[in-house]
Amino acid sequence: MCRNIHTLHNFEPAATSDEVHAAALQYVRKVAGTTKPSKVNQDAFDRAVATIAHATQHLLDDLVTAAPPKNREEEAAKARARAVASGRYATTSAA
Repeated sequence: MCRNIHTLHNFEPAATSDEVHAAALQYVRKVAGTTKPSKVNQDAFDRAVATIAHATQHLLDDLVTAAPPKNREEEAAKARARAVASGRYATTSAA
């Protein structure tokens, strides 16, 4: 799974079209193995991003949950805490 693709379901406010597009772009980049396609592949790359973004938006619109919506700031804080605890990021201290 791409680390840069974040969960978009069940947040308040709902995911924006920019967030959906960014997730689709990260997915296509991962599958294609490139962040910048060649000129000859640009159209195929762009079509794939648009198609995946469209399907993703439909998925998000159709998903149903009984769980209360998550708060973006709280989820981001939890992710930062997990990253620090795992040793991926060092804590900085003011000297």
